[in-house]
Amino acid sequence: MQRTNIIIDGQEIPVKIYRERRRDVRFSFTRTGGYLRMPSQISEKEAKLQQDKFEKWLREVMQKKPELIDRFRGRVYEDGSTLTVGKKTYTIRFSEKENAKYHTAKIKDDTIHVIISTKDKGHHLQKSIRQLISRCIGNDRLPKMTERVGFWNDRHFNKPVKNVRFKLNQSNWGSCSTRGNINFSTRLLFAPDEVIDYVIVHELAHLIEANHSAAFWKVVSDVMPDYEDKEAWLKKYGEQCNF
Repeated sequence: MQRTNIIIDGQEIPVKIYRERRRDVRFSFTRTGGYLRMPSQISEKEAKLQQDKFEKWLREVMQKKPELIDRFRGRVYEDGSTLTVGKKTYTIRFSEKENAKYHTAKIKDDTIHVIISTKDKGHHLQKSIRQLISRCIGNDRLPKMTERVGFWNDRHFNKPVKNVRFKLNQSNWGSCSTRGNINFSTRLLFAPDEVIDYVIVHELAHLIEANHSAAFWKVVSDVMPDYEDKEAWLKKYGEQCNF
């Protein structure tokens, strides 16, 4: 599987390209981005041709339904902007640093101080700002998240958890490796506490069942019988959870 982005109307649209056991080529678009599926034995020349056709198809889809692009647009931040995450509201302050190599950000009290390099402008600048703010808030909320993971693990799973991390991930709400590394999307922090708890339970359940088999969902439902309500919330409101 190959991950890439296609820029449409100034917005990056995440794309996944699969080569798999199949006879046909399939284009699709979901709330997480575009998907191109091709036969595994396809030639490089034909693969490039199909990628070009897919990009043209995706642009046509976006032209017909421009509102689809909005789900991938993050917020635009200005000096003094506020951002409420859970029960906490952060104020964002900007300053510029001439010819700095990198943007930086740090939290002091409930204020996020972002130092911007004057070398960066436009769409890429706002993307960098969103990533910085996401990282700062993720670090600020990580101790509480780690505590919640420990609570559910100790109560129901008793499995070794090596690391808990946040990252700004658009493609999923969480992931869990066989080594006990659990990652959560910082977008999840905009969800209600009970939905966050569900995603925690979901990822911990993967330490018992690594796939999404019936056995996996049995583990989840034994711990959280109303998990489908949380799944429904994510499907209905998840697009609003974004930096």
